[in-house]
Formats: sequence, C-alpha cells, structure tokens
Amino acid sequence: MPPRHAAEEPPLYDRPSKSQRKRDSHELQALGEELAQLPSDRLQALQAPEALIEAIREYKRTRSHEGRRRQMQLIGKLMRQADPEPLREAVAAMKVPHARDTLALHQAEHWREALIGDDGALDKWMAEHPDTDTQQLRSLIRAARKEGLLPPEHRHGRSYRELFQFIWKAMA
Repeated sequence: MPPRHAAEEPPLYDRPSKSQRKRDSHELQALGEELAQLPSDRLQALQAPEALIEAIREYKRTRSHEGRRRQMQLIGKLMRQADPEPLREAVAAMKVPHARDTLALHQAEHWREALIGDDGALDKWMAEHPDTDTQQLRSLIRAARKEGLLPPEHRHGRSYRELFQFIWKAMA
C-alpha cells in the first residue's frame, strides 16, 4: 500500500466548528440589533421574511430587559434562515448619510477654530470658497475673537455660533 500524502487526506470535518457556528450566530444577532434600530418604514421595505420583521416589531414594543433579550435571541435564530447580505446593505445604507453629516460637522468646526485662531486661514477659506461674503465673514470672525477674550462662562456666545452657521451654510 503506497504512503498517503497530506494533500490526499480528506478533511476531518465537513462542517464548521461549534465555536465558528456560535460566532456566526452572535454576528447575525448583532445584525438583528442594528436592524431593530431602523425606522419602521425602512424595516417594512426590507426584503426579509415576514416572521423576522414581525419579531423586530415585537422587540421594539417589548419593555422589559429579559423580554428584549429573549426576543433578540429569537431574532438571531430567524436571521439564520434569512439572507444576511441585503440586510447588511440596508443597515450600511442607513449609516452612510449619518457618517457623512458627522464628517461635514467636524469640518465646519475645524474651519471655525482655524478662522478664529489664524489669520492665514481666511485666505485658505477664500481660496476654497470664493463666493463667500468676505465682509460678513470678517465681521463674524472679529466678534468671535472678542468673545474669546471674555471669561470662560461667556467665551462661546452668539458670534461663535453665528460663525459656525455661516460656515455650515457656505459648505453646503
């Protein structure tokens, strides 16, 4: 009998390990938790089994901690029967606009701080946003700088907020 080579040996197990199945189950349950955060109209538009959608609706109505935990386990079980890819895409589509808004908010805050703290930032702003009302922007910057000289409890007042609103509208 010829010796067997390692490449010829059949795999020991044809199915995933119990640990892998458990990890997959937890991942689907986490996806179910994210689905539960979707608004009702987006939830209805999902291409998911009706039993899963109804279980998510029931989860939203449940108030007790233990009841919500058990309902989430049911959702995880029902998720194993559904195709998870369209559900993942629906959750990702919900997160993208929020992430984009957050990034724009941070950029506007960055511009506000730069314009208040650095005279050269105004030139950079004008290069990127040539249609800006320069006179109004300079006025807002001056007022925000004056507020910066006030005691800490009055430091970020009306002009500081107005400058942010001006930048926010100009970036849109």
